[in-house]
Amino acid sequence: MRIGPYTLKNRLIVAPMAGVTDRPFRMLCKKMGAAMAVSEMITSNKSLWATAKTLRRADHAGEVEPISVQIAGSDPQQMAEAARINVEQGAQIIDINMGCPAKKVCNVAAGSALLRDEALVGRILEAVVKAVDVPVTLKTRTGWSPEHRNALRIARLAEDCGIAALALHGRTREDMYRGDAEYDTIRAVKASIGIPLIANGDIDTPQKAQQVLQYTGADAVMIGRAAQGRPWIFREMQHYLETGQLLPPPRVMEIRQLLLEHLDDLYGFYGEYSGCRIARKHIAWYTRGLRGSNTFRQAMYQLEETGRQRQAVAGYFDQLAAQSERLEYEALLAEDAAPV
Repeated sequence: MRIGPYTLKNRLIVAPMAGVTDRPFRMLCKKMGAAMAVSEMITSNKSLWATAKTLRRADHAGEVEPISVQIAGSDPQQMAEAARINVEQGAQIIDINMGCPAKKVCNVAAGSALLRDEALVGRILEAVVKAVDVPVTLKTRTGWSPEHRNALRIARLAEDCGIAALALHGRTREDMYRGDAEYDTIRAVKASIGIPLIANGDIDTPQKAQQVLQYTGADAVMIGRAAQGRPWIFREMQHYLETGQLLPPPRVMEIRQLLLEHLDDLYGFYGEYSGCRIARKHIAWYTRGLRGSNTFRQAMYQLEETGRQRQAVAGYFDQLAAQSERLEYEALLAEDAAPV
């Protein structure tokens, strides 16, 4: 799949997620096999550009190309200026957010709220495309509500305005993240446009990735919540798409190493105070469903220092690894002792 001059190494892309797809997470997902990772959305409101949050979101130091930065807003000229500034700061692809269903975004007529005003959509797309000399992509939803699905018109408008690729989430704004994503609209949009289409929504296993690609004809899939605490999902998906075989799940000690490296990156990126707090949700995602994880998390949430937090994580996984080895050994002994 190509986006402008960039040929992606596979068909797997990390979805932009506020509070999640920071630089440490993007770099980790790329290391684990993702071809591209889109940044957290950066506001087009110029008064917020100097805040610590926005400056961190615009930090791409050491990141593997291509660097895709998502911008959000509702004023065409502000969006154009935001695109130019981000290109100056290293963005190689500009992604426009017209898919976020969050109230705080939609209440300022941005994100998926824009789907109600197709004329404004056109002005924004045209202004941003004209403002920069890098590819511009669009992430959107199937419509404002199940009764008002206008993804086909938006997609054709995007292609006419020079958008290089379209990512389409299989829900409307009204759906938020409830229910199941639908892929009929994505399939219809793919059949009606000539630019690359990326399918998004509920793609959480290697088998689902293959099914969605085959059913919709999409050029790639975009993975969001399924990658939280499971960055190796990209490795699993790519292997399955190439071979039709499922990889075994990662061993406890590999998860331990990945998480500790992720924590070190978070601590270095955010500092002591914020790093410790932001790491909590990632630790919770990595440990969900594991033996004794609820008790571990409740204790971990009380820790206020990165050193103690990291030590607790390492200790928890060491304990898991010891239990796993002991259980496997006991199982072998039981098998040997069984009557013939």
